[in-house]
Amino acid sequence: MSNISSVGKDEFQHEVLESPLPIVVDFWAEWCGPCKMLAPIMEDIAAANQKKLKVVKINIDEEPELSEQFEVMTIPTLMLFNNGILVDTKVGALPRHMLESWLKQQGVNL
Repeated sequence: MSNISSVGKDEFQHEVLESPLPIVVDFWAEWCGPCKMLAPIMEDIAAANQKKLKVVKINIDEEPELSEQFEVMTIPTLMLFNNGILVDTKVGALPRHMLESWLKQQGVNL
C-alpha cells in the first residue's frame, strides 16, 4: 500500500493547508518520465518518515487549477508546505540524498 495519496482541489485545503505535519506536494503527470523516476524515491521518503512528514501527489492533467494556482511550469515540481504556508519549491527529479538534504534545510526533522 502506498504512503502517498493523490489530492485534488476538493481535498487540498484539508489535506495540505490544514496538515499538522510538514507536507510535500508532488506535482506530476502520467506521461512524465522524470516524474516516474522520482515516484519510488518519494514513496521511500514517505514510508521512512510517516510520523514526521506527509507526501501527496497532484496530477497536473487532472487538476489544472491547482497547477495554475501554484504556477507549476515544469514537472516534477515539489512544494513543501508547513502550517499551511508554502515554504520552498524544488523542480526536477533529484536523487534521494538531495531531497532529504533539502527537507532538512527547510527544518523538516527526518
